Amino acid sequence: MEISYKNRKLEKSVKDAGAIVKNYGTRAKQVSKRLKELTAAPNLSDFEHLPQANCHELKHNRKGELAVDVSGNHRIVFIPEHEPVPLKEDGGLDWKQVTKIKIVSIGEDYH
Repeated sequence: MEISYKNRKLEKSVKDAGAIVKNYGTRAKQVSKRLKELTAAPNLSDFEHLPQANCHELKHNRKGELAVDVSGNHRIVFIPEHEPVPLKEDGGLDWKQVTKIKIVSIGEDYH
């Protein structure tokens, strides 16, 4: 998948292994692993088959965002970077058509 970032600061926080360790500490290994998995996936539907990633759509005031697990309470939150966002006939997100995402936060605990 093609990945972009909400802002330059967020992008710099993952520019290399040293930056990831500096910014995410004990969660650095998982952050790096999830970013590699996201980059390697041809589309979002590949994450339906990775139970450890627990990719899921957010609800309520976060509708339109998705998240993957980094640790127990921490997530990488992103949005599909398509205009318009690809939808299925029933109105739900078409995960197979999502090939570009924008990461909006890393390590967030929104619980």
